[in-house]
Amino acid sequence: QMNVHESEKIAGALKEFGYEETSCATEADCIVFNTCCIREGAEQKIFGNVGALKKLKQKNKNLIIAVVGCMTQQKSSAEELKRRFPWVDIIIGTFNSDIFSEYFKKALDSQKTFEVLDKEMEIIENTKFYRTSGYNAWVNIMYGCNNFCSYCIVPYVRGRERSRKSEDIISEVKGLIASGYKKITLLGQNVNSYGNDREEEISFAELCKKICALDGDFRLSFMTSHPKDFSDELIDVIASEKKMGKYVHLPVQSGNNEILNKMNRKYTIERYESIIEKLRAKIPNVVLTSDFIVGFPTETEQQFMDTYRLVERVRYNSIFAFIYSKRKGTVAEKMEGHIDLEIKRKRVNMLLDLQHKITAEKTEEFVGKTLEVIVTKEGNSNVGITESGLKIWLKSNSCELLTYHNVKVVTNNKNKLIGEIID
Repeated sequence: QMNVHESEKIAGALKEFGYEETSCATEADCIVFNTCCIREGAEQKIFGNVGALKKLKQKNKNLIIAVVGCMTQQKSSAEELKRRFPWVDIIIGTFNSDIFSEYFKKALDSQKTFEVLDKEMEIIENTKFYRTSGYNAWVNIMYGCNNFCSYCIVPYVRGRERSRKSEDIISEVKGLIASGYKKITLLGQNVNSYGNDREEEISFAELCKKICALDGDFRLSFMTSHPKDFSDELIDVIASEKKMGKYVHLPVQSGNNEILNKMNRKYTIERYESIIEKLRAKIPNVVLTSDFIVGFPTETEQQFMDTYRLVERVRYNSIFAFIYSKRKGTVAEKMEGHIDLEIKRKRVNMLLDLQHKITAEKTEEFVGKTLEVIVTKEGNSNVGITESGLKIWLKSNSCELLTYHNVKVVTNNKNKLIGEIID
């Protein structure tokens, strides 16, 4: 989500230069790769895709190629790109992506840029975005991360936590509501620690409450939460505020305390499950999702089974499960006891098979229920999206898009819910 929104920022800068979006690379006058480095596979794809543009650059000498983002914030990766692909015009990292326009002006004058900063810049406000996520608008409330999970490169490529002023966030949200956006999604590497770096005394829960008090017909959600900072105050706000989406993505990563300690996650499974219990007690219809890393160094079969049993107990609506992969520069990279790839694959498939079964059972529970949805379109069909993000495919396409309706779920076709409007 963060990369999507930052791509909207870069696209907004290009729109200011008069450029329009194209889906065909051969038609493009500018191609920008906004990179990720959370897993090794993402980096390898970038090298392959940038390399494939050599022929396009030879045919069109005026084509501007830029590579930005987390991968290029790592100087070794940025230098390798520069060495292997001399036809790239702009290589910058995350710390200076907000001034992409300045580098683009130089590229228009045939000046190449290779600049990876060592320190974060001040937050730049009043940025123009080219928003591409339909009725949803992403809003950054903070940048960076202070957690230093042992497997994660993010704090090194995103910098320390920097929160925006609450008044700037609220001003942006007001403008988005006035422009007709029906969903506002607040973004941060760890939204729960919002404001900890500012003198302004406002918690993330208080910020959400202020936004919910704004006039307008919209829903508010957020990504992503860290369990160590998830407060009872935030649970109360989600439960009490009608405009808050009843959906929480709460990454746990492992179901074993020893592994969590090695991951430097700073909470226990007992603490994590107590949050789940409070959420379900105060928000019975809450939709819960999570992230898991399978095969972390030294993970035993028993420790993996602790994760498996956690999924059995919590019964998430869905999960994202990934095989652990080394990230250069992290603490976990240098740990002993790395797990064989085949064992990791076996474990992750076990976990996903369990979740598929649970998802099917939980989806079936919605049949016969009446839910409020906002009507959108996918392909040729109208789809209702609930406050928790659940999709219900509507039997009729007759109602107006981006309006709210009550929908009764009438059937479940292979985890695809079908419903009819009853108001």
